[in-house]
Amino acid sequence: MDPAHQALANATLYVDELDYTLIHLPAPAITAAAGVLAEIGEPFSALIVDKDEVTLVLPAGDWQDFKARLPDHRAADPFRLITFDTPLALDLVGFLALVSRALADAGVTVLAFSAFERDHLLVPASQLERAVAALRAAQARAAQA
Repeated sequence: MDPAHQALANATLYVDELDYTLIHLPAPAITAAAGVLAEIGEPFSALIVDKDEVTLVLPAGDWQDFKARLPDHRAADPFRLITFDTPLALDLVGFLALVSRALADAGVTVLAFSAFERDHLLVPASQLERAVAALRAAQARAAQA
């Protein structure tokens, strides 16, 4: 079995009970966004900065408390979090390809976030059950590959 199939077959899917909000901010808002993130300190949140924008992912309840501090935002929610709760090697090839193919075949929208050792997915809350079912089926197929 190749490493990507093995990693998928052996991964534990972790789904927490929170809804998440995806927030778009203009690039100059990085300091304000980082300040919000520092105050929250939740187990899953994300801050991505590129040349054009700042993207912030926060638990939806926290977003309600902080959105007035972040003018010029666009927000999308609710999303739910799925974590592959197993360490993944940085040189692992094809893992997200297997995951995204399974979700695409199930018609699930996905936003992927990779941490140092774990991959995380945000899916629309309305598609969570379909996403988990598709990933479990993909894990079963990977175990047989």
